[in-house]
Amino acid sequence: MNETIAQLHERRSVRAYTNEPVSVADERAILEAACQAPTAGNQQLYSIIVVRDQAEKEELSVTCDNQPFIAAAPLVLVFCVDVRRWHRAFVAAGAAPREPGVGDFLLALEDTAIAAQNAVVAAHSLGLGSCYIGDILEHREEQARILGCPHHVVPAVMLVIGRPTDGQLKRVKPTRLPLEDIVFENRYREQGDGEFLAVLEPKRTGRATLEEWARAFCERKWNSGFSREMTRSAAAILADFEADVS
Repeated sequence: MNETIAQLHERRSVRAYTNEPVSVADERAILEAACQAPTAGNQQLYSIIVVRDQAEKEELSVTCDNQPFIAAAPLVLVFCVDVRRWHRAFVAAGAAPREPGVGDFLLALEDTAIAAQNAVVAAHSLGLGSCYIGDILEHREEQARILGCPHHVVPAVMLVIGRPTDGQLKRVKPTRLPLEDIVFENRYREQGDGEFLAVLEPKRTGRATLEEWARAFCERKWNSGFSREMTRSAAAILADFEADVS
């Protein structure tokens, strides 16, 4: 296993950081690595906001499901879907571009997530920990206000980055599913209900039975208030792009 692959196996989410700031050089290296990510048509359909203002961090920690460690993180990056740049450039060039639609949003979302993952890998290689904050997709109206995002610019991925505490370094990475349950050849392999449940056994924690654990997990994650809000928020984002082309 080479060093790059080993680091991909080692990397895990880090939610507690020392007070050591991320150096200017490391921050620049992370951002440059992010911008070297694969991108559709070399368009780089994203913008990255470095959140330095502490009051803004505090507000984001509340709107992102009340997670105080966000406000305490030395470095907070918000990766935004950005189809505004190209659309405005086309107009400035005298072209007649159609309005961005849902397909453009989804393509840009791919670009955005890929760039963020490059940042995560780069941070780990520098001895820094990171954590994805999927809750940035909640409360889309509030997130756009906090970050000053205009039409066609959508906060989509947030990363918090810093030097892991000793306790975080000792944490064991959660188990991933074996390849045979994730990777299929040529076609998707449908499974029975019992098999779908059995596949999740490696992820079960605690002393509860697999069925008890799955029911509790469903309520804590799938049926949670933040999950329902994220669904509402995502639908509102897509509706914006649908309205532009209707």
